[in-house]
Amino acid sequence: MEHAIKYRLIKKEKHTGARLGELITPHGTFETPMFMPVGTLATVKAVSPEELKAMGAGVILSNTYHLWLRPGPDIVEEAGHLHQFMNWDQAILTDSGGFQVFSLSDNRQLTEEGVHFRNHLNGAKMFLSPEKAIQIQHKLGSDIMMCLDECPPFDSTTDYMRHSINRTTRWAERCLRAHDRPEKQGLFGILQGGGDKELRLQHAKDMISLDFPGYSIGGLSVGEPKADMYRVLDFLTPVMPENKARYLMGVGSPDALVEGAIRGIDMFDCVLATRIARNGTCMTSRGRLVVKNAKFERDFTPIDDQCSCYTCQHYTRAYVRHLFKADETFGLRLTSIHNLHFLLNLMKQVRQAIREDNLLEFKEYFFEQYGLNVENPKNF
Repeated sequence: MEHAIKYRLIKKEKHTGARLGELITPHGTFETPMFMPVGTLATVKAVSPEELKAMGAGVILSNTYHLWLRPGPDIVEEAGHLHQFMNWDQAILTDSGGFQVFSLSDNRQLTEEGVHFRNHLNGAKMFLSPEKAIQIQHKLGSDIMMCLDECPPFDSTTDYMRHSINRTTRWAERCLRAHDRPEKQGLFGILQGGGDKELRLQHAKDMISLDFPGYSIGGLSVGEPKADMYRVLDFLTPVMPENKARYLMGVGSPDALVEGAIRGIDMFDCVLATRIARNGTCMTSRGRLVVKNAKFERDFTPIDDQCSCYTCQHYTRAYVRHLFKADETFGLRLTSIHNLHFLLNLMKQVRQAIREDNLLEFKEYFFEQYGLNVENPKNF
């Protein structure tokens, strides 16, 4: 059977675990490592699909839980699935909805069958099972779907974590049985296990045996120190299939994108870029810049003079600061465009460094310019 999602390895970097590849989807082929902007409710906040394409985005992520609540998967399906609904003709990845169930709901009951909870909008009782997660994602029509999993706290006890990963494996098997259109939509398995090496490797072995077309790494970037995340990646990515995509969920700070790529990750997503942009914080080639600060009141230079984004080509720090101080929404649009362009361009530079076998040199240069310690970078 022809699968909807394929990964093609183009080149391995000589000095690290990094790899240059292609992700082949029903809506285009895209080079990896890549950063995927997050469009939670079928929109990347404050940025249009046309702007995303212009800055080089290939795949965006939408949120199954939130789209389930509004407008509802039936309406999205009636519109012609997500691509037509939101006017995006490139690839879309949807998560399973499970992470939001666990993070947003204080009133939930986890069972073998699924999760009973109350939705955060009106308190209505709801139930999400592996089969329901697949059914919703079928109606959304995404190119890449996620299995329903439990994302336990990173520091869960060994007994709880073992019980959790075994249930996640059983849920993955149910997702596979419910997924009846693998030639149209790909389904990724999710690897859990917290910081426990033995459990991480055991769960990876169990999930890899189910032969998904790609694998996500979950349960990281959930509050643990970055050093712990990198430690897990150091022993986990070498056992993952070489011919399938590797997706590190919820990671999007500049330093973590570079470090993740060094360890063989192909796909990243995170709301960080747009979330901090809406507060006036910009990622620049010289580190963090808070454009609302008073010192930029008469600064008529671009946010980043090394950046080629729409914002930096047309507007100054003083103007963007004025927009924020005047509570004009155009300001947060401009910073959102800038931050997304910054991360997409960073990954373009990472891919070029892999081609030239100098990713470690690029890391040293980038971290120095960005104001990060190469050996022990602080959180962004």
